[in-house]
Amino acid sequence: MRRLLAALLLVTLMGPAAFAEQRQILVLGDSLSAAYNMSTENGWVHLLNERLSETAPHWKALNVSISGEITRGGLSRLPRAMDEHEPDLVIIALGGNDGLQGLPPAEIERNLQAMVETAREAGAEVLLAGVRMPPNYGAAYLERFEQVFASVADNTDVALLPGILDGFDHRPELFMDDRIHPTEEAQPLILDNVWRKLEAMLENRETF
Repeated sequence: MRRLLAALLLVTLMGPAAFAEQRQILVLGDSLSAAYNMSTENGWVHLLNERLSETAPHWKALNVSISGEITRGGLSRLPRAMDEHEPDLVIIALGGNDGLQGLPPAEIERNLQAMVETAREAGAEVLLAGVRMPPNYGAAYLERFEQVFASVADNTDVALLPGILDGFDHRPELFMDDRIHPTEEAQPLILDNVWRKLEAMLENRETF
């Protein structure tokens, strides 16, 4: 009886969220998500975990992003990551390096769609985070590249963040000297972009 009363008291004081099963968010990205050239603690994925600890403590983000990764590499790594971590939600933030290398948009689209399908088959929801290319790649390529993310989202009916760097990509002071990688100061802005899409997905997945 004492144990039962103690358990009921604990539920009352801490709420049901204290006993909720830990749920995983897998972040599969490139250097934009891998805290490139900075401490991991300053990267947006770590900042996401800090926000989750305050707003949804039974969710945790696991970062398997690798600097320089292309969609072909992400596709080859995703099945093992799904088996190992069993995430409930996957953020796919790849494609930028494919674009910088001038890889065919059709190939990028196939790889991204296959990643979405892999995550879905494992029971995970997907947020697809796109990126925009610098203007010196030619209008035709830029247009086709940006269509890739919208096309994958339409074909698979997943949530889409069109540009992970949107809102500050025109501000050079928030980028490193290469004008590709965001600085530490930009990481909270990336998180805000992701959170605008992610928050509703978490609420739909489970009520906190």
